[in-house]
Amino acid sequence: MSNRIQLSDQARNDALVFMRESILFQKLDEGQLDTIVQSTQAASLDEGQVLFEQERPASEIFMLESGQIKLARLSPEGHEKVIDLITPGSTFAEAIMFSLQPLYPVTATALQASQVLCFDAGIYTDILHQSTEACFSIMAQMSRRLHWQIAEIDRLTLHNATFRVVAYLLDQVPSTDRGASRVQLNIPKHVIASRLSITPETLSRTFSKLNRDGLIDIDDSGMVLRDVGQLRNYARGGNA
Repeated sequence: MSNRIQLSDQARNDALVFMRESILFQKLDEGQLDTIVQSTQAASLDEGQVLFEQERPASEIFMLESGQIKLARLSPEGHEKVIDLITPGSTFAEAIMFSLQPLYPVTATALQASQVLCFDAGIYTDILHQSTEACFSIMAQMSRRLHWQIAEIDRLTLHNATFRVVAYLLDQVPSTDRGASRVQLNIPKHVIASRLSITPETLSRTFSKLNRDGLIDIDDSGMVLRDVGQLRNYARGGNA
């Protein structure tokens, strides 16, 4: 498990910059932000280090400053299913604030060296009682997360492996991209495969198929989506 450190004055200022960009904190005034950041701690994680474990008591919500975090569930047999991959600027574990017996539903593990801000969930919920705007902000966040989860269930149950892989690759590039775009796949293939509910072998075969179809190029430094617009049409047209 990770060690926590109190934030220095400079680290608090840096944290406030991140917080003001997050929907969880945008509607809070400066006094409320200061109350939260005074109790905020930082966790520095090495690759493979665990931030929190599934079914452990939950008392914090988190924001990733740098690195990448894997959220995964373990079955009683020890099989892992990757639920989400957290990128910098994203918050996670917010839902535990509304649970009567809060337990983390997943295990959070660093996929690379990561820096995480750890917020006291109790202090945040106290502020929610004082701020209607903050309540609506987190409701909006939860609504977006729910719609994303519904879309994800649709993607993983109603579409084949090629569609899932294409959709994942398109998620890695800006929505405005239409031409060639480079993707850095610095995540192990087995993690991507678990995230997409396919086997690593199926993932490799799908990459090879997309390469043969002239849609992607793979080299030592990553992957190039040769024509993002064509790839979007490829997914929409049912070829995936």
